[in-house]
Amino acid sequence: MLPVTKSRGAEISLGAWAFLFGEIVRYTQQRVSGISEFENRLSILGYRVGARLVELVPLRDYLYPLSSIRSPPPPARTLRLLPILTYIHSTLYRYLFGKPADSLERSTDKDDEYMIGDDDMVITRAVQVPKDMSDLSCGALVAGIVEAVLDGAGFPARVTAHSVPTPQHPRRTVILIKLEPDVLAREAALGSK
Repeated sequence: MLPVTKSRGAEISLGAWAFLFGEIVRYTQQRVSGISEFENRLSILGYRVGARLVELVPLRDYLYPLSSIRSPPPPARTLRLLPILTYIHSTLYRYLFGKPADSLERSTDKDDEYMIGDDDMVITRAVQVPKDMSDLSCGALVAGIVEAVLDGAGFPARVTAHSVPTPQHPRRTVILIKLEPDVLAREAALGSK
């Protein structure tokens, strides 16, 4: 029998993602009493995944330098905010979902808020939210991943997911990043140099 080796570019099928995430949602739903607790548990699970991705993605790129799908490395110990947000928006999202996020925006109202928009989040495609939990955003798992990556890079923030349907994109999810005041102070100090 020959050993079967999977190439680095092998992808997990959408059906496998849907089944795994559907079971996570079902398991979590049976153990919570409200929407906020539900989203919090999904976010905690995502945080655990994100903490591992901070180390895994650069390591895989180092071990497989000739791979055709090599992603650009994360900003090396960056102190600036925009490079790490761009890395999450494009590289990390592509690594997780096979495509970059659809948008990266800064809030016009508040300086400490940024938004990553996804018009059709892959992991939530097959999830049917019960009518009594219509405000639930299953993108909280992705919000947890983003929060862990930001924390690991030295940009503490509170990250939440919100369903923001539009006529063109009825399953649009926005990942809202609310930065801690010390991140903004550091950004202002570096911007004045």
